[in-house]
Amino acid sequence: MRRPALTATPFAALLVCGLLLTAGTACSAAPPTTPAPAPPRLSPDDVIKAATRRLTDDCLTRRGFTPPRPGQSGPPGVQRTRVAEAMFGAGRTELSLRLPTGHVVRAHTDGCLAEAQRRLYGDQRRWFRTSTLVNNLAPEAAHTDRTLAEVRADRRTELAEWRRLRVRALTEATSLIGSTNPPPPKGNSAQ
Repeated sequence: MRRPALTATPFAALLVCGLLLTAGTACSAAPPTTPAPAPPRLSPDDVIKAATRRLTDDCLTRRGFTPPRPGQSGPPGVQRTRVAEAMFGAGRTELSLRLPTGHVVRAHTDGCLAEAQRRLYGDQRRWFRTSTLVNNLAPEAAHTDRTLAEVRADRRTELAEWRRLRVRALTEATSLIGSTNPPPPKGNSAQ
């Protein structure tokens, strides 16, 4: 009686797997031996934003509020106003700066955001003044009919202070959130 012939494909596959198993390679159910890729590194801006969010969330929670989240409907009416006041401050603004364009920018020192800025930047008043000026260099250039390069040259002291404050904030933020080695800031990302 004649035995049925094994088909070449299943037999060959079993033979190859058997050989590979004895050699200790990949036909087993064991996980791959290559390390998983490292999680993506956060940019310095993302590290500071994450730390700011953590600090403001903690502050709002301590004050009895649920931190707002994108995509979720906020609290109704009066409660929404209370959350905004807890986050950004209430009453008269304590910080004010008139820009070369004539616009006046104001901020509070009593809200959760102010508390987070003091923790990260060390000095909220100095951060407010410096960041407001640096974030408005392009409008200043347009208003004074100068190039952005000319305005930046005139504001080099503020730009240097902005960089120092950002380095401090990144250091504080990294220690706060335990970031996965954020890259050092490159050059000057301010206007």
